[in-house]
Amino acid sequence: MPKKPVNWWLWTKMFIGGGAIVTGGPAFVYWVMPTDEELFKKYNPELQKRSLEGRYERQKEFDDFVVKLKEASKSDKPIWVVQADELKKAQATERAQKSKVKEEIEARREEMRRQAGLLATEASGPSTTTN
Repeated sequence: MPKKPVNWWLWTKMFIGGGAIVTGGPAFVYWVMPTDEELFKKYNPELQKRSLEGRYERQKEFDDFVVKLKEASKSDKPIWVVQADELKKAQATERAQKSKVKEEIEARREEMRRQAGLLATEASGPSTTTN
């Protein structure tokens, strides 16, 4: 049985076509995709104004996020575990602050009652007499 000859013309067309697809597809997408400036110019003036006003806050939030992420990556634990621990600590701190504020508000109310003379009658408590 004789060996079939290699069809070099077919292989050449395949490599050229494959190369065109592999390089031409991303190049076409890059050429068609608008830049951020072009998208911004297409916004209406109100959206442009809001976008410019909120830009500093978004950049600040992103920078804070990156700083926290870098700190979390220094730990031996996985990042998501460190972030979960930080979230729990933040929630505990928030609860402690809320309870402190609640106690301060209650103390103010009690002081106002004292000043108004209402606390003396309330201090004896409700009368529970049974007949």
